[in-house]
Amino acid sequence: MTQPTAMSGDAYTSSPEEQIVVDSIYTAIMEQRIAPKTKLSEAKLCEVFGVGRMRVRRALLLLASQGIVDLESNRGAFIACPSPKEANDVFTSRMLIEPQLVHGLCIATQSPDVSELEEHIELEHAARTDSDRSHIIRLSGEFHVKLASISENSVLIRIIRELVTRTSLIVGLFGDSGHSSCPDGDHASILAAIKKGEPSVAEKLVFEHLQHIHSGLDLSRSKPQRPDLAKVFGME
Repeated sequence: MTQPTAMSGDAYTSSPEEQIVVDSIYTAIMEQRIAPKTKLSEAKLCEVFGVGRMRVRRALLLLASQGIVDLESNRGAFIACPSPKEANDVFTSRMLIEPQLVHGLCIATQSPDVSELEEHIELEHAARTDSDRSHIIRLSGEFHVKLASISENSVLIRIIRELVTRTSLIVGLFGDSGHSSCPDGDHASILAAIKKGEPSVAEKLVFEHLQHIHSGLDLSRSKPQRPDLAKVFGME
């Protein structure tokens, strides 16, 4: 099954080497293996991925264009660090957009093909059975991107992907292990409402689902980390 990649086709067409760097950073964020504020040393990334400095710089520029990386003059690149206000803004945006997204799917003239979502929920269940925390976190976020993909609205897909990635940063910074992923069973319930064509039920489930994650954040604290990039990207 193809996994969502970060920003494919945005800003400019990246080379395969650049896309590997982009996707690796994206996945590390989705799995919360790399924390906000982490410095992305160009020299270290060149060493880890075996690519030239120009490739790394172009990859970082692409990530910066989506708000995933902050580029600071004379200091370098850092994983973005959302403020408490930005965290609230992200969840407010998601609670405005995603209920309307599932409403549209429920009332669509042609029933959406949800087979990929059904397979995805099975993968989530397997990850929970195996207590594979990193995969649980990544799959939880990807469910929402795949949900948007059913709409076949390229603008909406891009917006949801960016919001989901920012959510992973936010939960990594302000969350705890009990709220690091979507609650078990919520995605299956949302999908069931879509399949039954129940827009009000689907909207309510999505809103409460996002509200639950938001309520688990402690915006008064953060958990800065300084991980070794080679370990983060499995290159050591």
